[in-house]
Parts: sequence; structure tokens; C-alpha cells
Amino acid sequence: MITYILFAVGFFLLIKGASFLVDGASSLAKKFKVSELVVGLTIVAFGTSMPEFTVNLFASLTHNSDIALGNILGSNIANTLLIIGICAIIFPLVVKKSTAWKEIPLSLLAAILVGILGNDILFQSGEIAGLSRIDGLVLITFFIIFLYYIFELTKNNKNNQEEISTETKIKEFGILKSIILIIVGLIGLFFGGRWIVDGAVQVAILLGISQSVIGLTIVALGTSLPELAASAVATYKKRPDIAIGNIVGSNIFNIFWVLGISAVISPLPFKGTTNIDVLMTMLASFLLFASLFIGKKHIIQRWQGILFILLYIAYVVFLIVQN
Repeated sequence: MITYILFAVGFFLLIKGASFLVDGASSLAKKFKVSELVVGLTIVAFGTSMPEFTVNLFASLTHNSDIALGNILGSNIANTLLIIGICAIIFPLVVKKSTAWKEIPLSLLAAILVGILGNDILFQSGEIAGLSRIDGLVLITFFIIFLYYIFELTKNNKNNQEEISTETKIKEFGILKSIILIIVGLIGLFFGGRWIVDGAVQVAILLGISQSVIGLTIVALGTSLPELAASAVATYKKRPDIAIGNIVGSNIFNIFWVLGISAVISPLPFKGTTNIDVLMTMLASFLLFASLFIGKKHIIQRWQGILFILLYIAYVVFLIVQN
């Protein structure tokens, strides 16, 4: 019983821990005259993916590869179909041309790359299908290229620089308080991530379902709560660029960075049903791209948001029935 209580408490600690860590680190960076642009591209950006990263770190260290894979694939599917669907219902999302033709296709490429790397056994001789440590390094390399692209894009675009400066809203605390926030944040992430992984294993055993399904649903939804909150608020404030950018950026971070690190720590073998989840991740990214050219160009409309949500519900039902 205690394990299940800690499982629920773990999500709270995970989210609050990430928030404290970002606040403390951002404040400390500002104290030492680090530009808000750099803070926005590094500390804040990493902070939004910290829940997924922490859960995957513990899952990889304890060799729970099903939870590690399920968390990332499930988070990306939930981000795209559920969260963007909810945002589109709140207010139709206008997507910038650069986002439509660069960032969204890159998120699709990330999902395709996972499918190719995880199934290299089909293209060359090998014993195990899955993400090896070398595959993890490949994903991290793409992540470094993506960071460089974002940094150059923002540096050369004054409008983007102003937007990041406005949206980060860095609060400045004293050095001691900043350090305390960082320490408390790290402690929250440590225990939150550990309790979630331990709880997910026990819930899977109790309900008689696979760890993969738990990772794809409960854990993935829990770690996607920060993205849901940030994008929903941005949409309500009629800031669609922030709402879409948060989701697409998180999806790219999740695959290139979090999944890459996870595979380097411990190889992630693919099971028979894993490819279905990878294909669903690809489909979600493709539908997001295609929706920009159906109906009103570069606008995700309410009816499309409803379809996204219905598709997500159908996918979750499929997972349960399949299990």
C-alpha cells in the first residue's frame, strides 16, 4: 500500500522538483550575468523535460526498459494528440511557417530515427532488436545539432529573443535561496523518479498488465503534466507559438536527449509490440504536420483538436484491450 501512495506522491515531487530546480538555477545564472537567452535555451528547456529524464534515468539504472521506452513514446503521443488537441479546442492554434516546415518535421524525423535504429536487425546481422549504446550516442548527436540550430535561430532573430526573454520571467533570489531551491529540486526529482518507477512496477504486477502499458499511459501522462499546464495557459493567453513550440520542442528533447541518455546507460530492447507504439508516435507527428494543410492552412482548428483527442482515447483503449 505504501508503494502505491509513494507512486502518487512521486508525480507531485517530480513536477515540483523540476520547477524548483529551474527557478533556482535560472536565478543563479542571472546572478552571474548569464543572458536570459542562454537560460531559456538551456536551463528552462531542459527543465520541461526533467520529469521524463528523471523517470527514464531510474528506469534505465534498474533495467526497466519497458518503462523507459513507454514513458518517452507515450509522452510524445500524449503531447501531440492529447495536449495539442486540448489546446486547439481552447483556441485554434496558428502555427508559424518555420515551425511547420522545420521543427514539426524534425519531431517526425526523430520518431522515424528511433524506428530505424531500434530495428537495425532488419537491415544488418544482429542478435537483438532495440536501441544500443551506439544508437543512444547517435540520438545525442542529433540533439546537439538541434541545440545548435535553435541557438543560431534565436541569436539571429531579435523577435524570438524578446519572446524568450518575456516568457521565461526569471525571478532573482539571493544566492543562498537559489542554492536551496536547486538542492530541494534535485531531492524532489530523485525521490519522485525513484518512487514512480518502483510504483509503476508494482501497479503493473497488481493489475496484471505489462510495464510497457503502464509506461505508455499512467507514467507518460504524469510526466507530461508540465507540458499540458504550460501549453494550455499559453493557448488561453493567445500565444500559440509558445504552446506549439513547447510541445514540439519537448518531443524532440524526449527522443534525442532523454531516450539517447537512457540507451547509453542501459540498452533498450524492442519487444514485439514496441514497433506499434513507435508507429503511433510517427503517426501522431505526421498527423500534426498534415493538419496544417487541411482546412485553414497553418491553423489547427477545433474539429482537428477533437479528432486528435478521440484518436488518443482509441489508442489507450487499444493498449488495454491488447494487453
